[in-house]
Amino acid sequence: MSPGILGKKIGMTQVFRPDGQVVPVTVLKAGPCIVVQRKTPASDGYDAVQLGFMEYVKKTSVNKPEAGHMKKSGAEGVRFQREFRLENGANADMKAGDRVLADEFKPNEIVDVIGISKGKGFAGVVKRHHFRGSDATHGSMFHRAPGSIGASSFPSRVFPGMRMGGQMGNTRITVRNLEIVQVDAEDNVILVKGAVPGPNGGYVILRRAKR
Repeated sequence: MSPGILGKKIGMTQVFRPDGQVVPVTVLKAGPCIVVQRKTPASDGYDAVQLGFMEYVKKTSVNKPEAGHMKKSGAEGVRFQREFRLENGANADMKAGDRVLADEFKPNEIVDVIGISKGKGFAGVVKRHHFRGSDATHGSMFHRAPGSIGASSFPSRVFPGMRMGGQMGNTRITVRNLEIVQVDAEDNVILVKGAVPGPNGGYVILRRAKR
């Protein structure tokens, strides 16, 4: 049993449960994936499996080191690959060249979905951190600025992590404990309840829930 699977976000829709309840779901193209490499404590110092998402990729899009790495397992045509750590000797039967398909996951199973959120560009503190801002009247000339970012005499510096304007979005986001609503094994499609980070067409990592 694979610890997870790679895929693409197709979009959102809604489905009806047998009792008539409407459930918002995200449609994920999950797999087919191939095991590119199996890492073991003896050879690599830790236990992990490296999966590659199989899709059409131009040969010019993959450099020679990557192509040579994937050729060992017969995984030509893989661009997106990620590694899953294995614990307590689990999945000892997985080896390079094995296929991982959507049918390894079942409805009502709980999973975590990891993706890259949509990039919003530069944003100020009001939009990025939900600062309230100051008065917009009574002669105020201080509206959307962050205010004090530290004292002068001590510590005479700005602490790391201070909330300020900057790049918003385009970060790795993990959404935990999403329910699998439906699995279409024939088309390698998984429907998970709720929203998933990233744009339509963005790569996602679907792993079995850890909490």
